Amino acid sequence: ELEAIKARVREMEKEDERLKELQLEAETRLIVSSEAGLFPKTTEEKMEVDQRSIYVGNVDYGGTAEELESHFNSCGQINRVTILCDKFSGHPKGYAYIEFEEKSSVKAAVELDESVFRGRVIKVLPKRTNMPGISTTDRGGYRGRFQARGGLAQRGGYYGGQHPRVRGRTYRGRARLVPWYFPY
Repeated sequence: ELEAIKARVREMEKEDERLKELQLEAETRLIVSSEAGLFPKTTEEKMEVDQRSIYVGNVDYGGTAEELESHFNSCGQINRVTILCDKFSGHPKGYAYIEFEEKSSVKAAVELDESVFRGRVIKVLPKRTNMPGISTTDRGGYRGRFQARGGLAQRGGYYGGQHPRVRGRTYRGRARLVPWYFPY
């Protein structure tokens, strides 16, 4: 019985060595592929890729990457077509990015702005580079404006910390400065 356990331990050690070799091989492949330019790392590389890319808006939800590639094939050699999808439902969002081989292809692709793709007029713009910390959707102001729960209870509040039930619209604090429907 002891010999069987020892033999099994030797088998497990051999398998461990094989797994370590496979892991090392996979890591070297990943390093080589990242050096080949599949994953742009620096902001300069990202900006260079963005200068060769375009944004395509109002893309039909049934459109495929192959159809977009054939639509923009006359502009130049295409490296990548990316159709963005919703992460929860998996459905397309209605826009795409196309990366070209040459920067001159972007100008030719922008000429296809307002062309028809699958029955829809598409919007074609040069891709802009995302700058960390700079947001175009930042609406400014104080985000935590509506603190209905516990807001008055900390200052004594009504009825021992309980808010009275009021029917209809009520205005407290800064809320009266915004219209009754405020989506953000």
